[in-house]
Amino acid sequence: MTSQAALATYASMETTLKTKSHLDGAMKRNLFLLTVCQAIGQSANTMMFTATALSVVTFFPNRSLATLPVTMQHLGVMLWVFPAALLMQRMGRRFGFRVGSVFGMTGALTCGSGLYLMNFPLMCLGGLILGYAVASLQMYRFAAVELVPAEYRARAISWVTAGGVVAGIIGPAVADWSYDKLMPFYFGTYLSMIAVHITVFTVMSFIKFPPMQAAASSTGAEPARPLWEIASQPRYAASVIAAMIAFGTMSFLMSASPLAIVGCGLSHAEAHWVIFLHVMGMFVPSFFTGNLISRFGVLNIMFLGAAILLVGVAAALMGLSEWNFRISLMMNGVGWNFLFVGATTLVTTCYRQSERAKAQALNDFLVFGTTATASFLAGFLQERLGWLPLNQASIGLILVAVFAVAWLWLQQRQAALAPKLA
Repeated sequence: MTSQAALATYASMETTLKTKSHLDGAMKRNLFLLTVCQAIGQSANTMMFTATALSVVTFFPNRSLATLPVTMQHLGVMLWVFPAALLMQRMGRRFGFRVGSVFGMTGALTCGSGLYLMNFPLMCLGGLILGYAVASLQMYRFAAVELVPAEYRARAISWVTAGGVVAGIIGPAVADWSYDKLMPFYFGTYLSMIAVHITVFTVMSFIKFPPMQAAASSTGAEPARPLWEIASQPRYAASVIAAMIAFGTMSFLMSASPLAIVGCGLSHAEAHWVIFLHVMGMFVPSFFTGNLISRFGVLNIMFLGAAILLVGVAAALMGLSEWNFRISLMMNGVGWNFLFVGATTLVTTCYRQSERAKAQALNDFLVFGTTATASFLAGFLQERLGWLPLNQASIGLILVAVFAVAWLWLQQRQAALAPKLA
């Protein structure tokens, strides 16, 4: 398929996203249960971020390495994403997601054992194992599009992503309740994470995913293409770049913001409040992002997301008061939502059913590789350069996403005009 033909096909898909259809009761039920799994499973990830550094410093003297288990989790996502995706392609979504829950239980138990035994390498190993659970969790958004008609693709991704709102409440609440229930501190939190993954494992058994044989037959006579051919499509490249920038910029500024807030003389409580506003900004828009994409088009919403990210940076550069941080990080979350949900919707139009595992895995490998790098560099650069230079550097990153989406928009426009000029 030529580049112009591929873009013309995408243009027709863009039109399809704006059409009306109907979700039957089974579809709504499956999508709701998947959203529940997202909310519960993501809360375990939130608990990991909340508990790790604070638990490590209770016994490990090198405070600069306190977040290393979390970094190992990011690394684990990169290492596990291809095996997890290929397992789901071969054995089905339910089996693959339940394997992810088993890794979640094992990883949480390993981290808890490391804390109990005061063994820092064991906690890092637990983070690496948990990376598989997170890699599986991130694929919920791709599984959502397989549960609904094509015209509901954007809304399904958006609704499942909205589970993060509940996760942002459950995770910190459970961590706050459990951290001192057992000794050492936060040992009870890791045990609570095991319970969370057991719950997800159980709920997952009630979701009816499309049968494997039906997925295979839907591919018709078209063979699976090489990964480089899939990745070289303009819309795949643009969507992956946009997702990388969305997650990388968000993680970069979010990870550095608590250090910057406290460094400016504001309280630790203010840092917690800013992060809460940021998380709500990330996930609350998901209740309507899919409808906006269906109404205005995916590229327009991605442009809007990049613009909101720039508004957040502008708010940060205007001062160092608590309101500058609050507005900046909340806008950062909203911009991430529009750009990332849009990019995910776009990437699901780039592959055939037989190609989904490697196409989705490459997308997440690049996105979460960027996230791991950004979160690792954030604290280092904040300590050496400061908050304002970090935001100034983010402008350049966001403009890369703008250029990528604009490039795709021009390619799509040229493909649409080509038949009229012939």
